[in-house]
Order: sequence, then structure tokens, then C-alpha cells
Amino acid sequence: MQPQPILTVDPFDLPDWLGTDQVTWSADFGLRTGHHVRGELTSPGTDRALVCDLLAVDRAYPAPVTCDTSRAAAHQAWQHGQVLLGEYGDRLVLAVPGTVFGADLVLDAVSRLAKAVGAAPERYAAHLRIGERGPRRAGSEG
Repeated sequence: MQPQPILTVDPFDLPDWLGTDQVTWSADFGLRTGHHVRGELTSPGTDRALVCDLLAVDRAYPAPVTCDTSRAAAHQAWQHGQVLLGEYGDRLVLAVPGTVFGADLVLDAVSRLAKAVGAAPERYAAHLRIGERGPRRAGSEG
């Protein structure tokens, strides 16, 4: 089975509000969930939302996260102070070098997204979750 490629997305094809509004990236689950952290971009005080995940492209076990071409593109973008924006499994991703995420890497990726859409990084914020599981729902056990 071939690793899934990342299909490049042009930042100019993303919604305009990403370049004009205050934007928050929020993790759906804790950063310790691994190399693919699901999340969402929102504009506080509005109903604007866009699914946007973080993908660490260097995870290779038990299978490579992505193909060599996509992995190289992510590294090249990062080397030039950018982030690879792409579609991965029908979801927008910020593809970054590495195998796991920490707070600094998340902030760097979100800052690079802001620059890609022409926004000042100061207009962007990140809401991180700690732990290996998502938020507990009312009445859930565990």
C-alpha cells in the first residue's frame, strides 16, 4: 500500500476571513495523540469555521505518514519559513517536519499559516489540549 500524498492547497483558495479576522486554531484532542492532530480554525464571535489539522510528516512506523514527495515538500517549505498547506484525507492540513507536536511547533505552524494567508501572526491564537484523549463529555465514564 502506497503512503497517502498531501495534495497542495493554494493559500489564496482558502476563505478570505483567514486573512482579515482574528483566528483561533483549536485542537480537538490532546497533542499527545500523535503525529496527526485534528483541529479547527475559527473566528471568535462568528460562525466561521474551517477544519484544519496538523500533520507531522516524518512519522514512519508502522507505515509512512505520507509519500516521499510530500514529505520533501513539507521540509522545503519549512526551510523557507513557510508551511505546506494541503489536503490529506479530505481535510486541510498544515504539514510540518517532525514526528510529534509540542506547543512551540504548533505556534510556529499556526504563525506560518497566518503569513501564508497575508495576516499578521498577532491576529492568530492557538488553543491546545493536554493529554492523550479528547475532552470528556458530560456523563461519560473514564
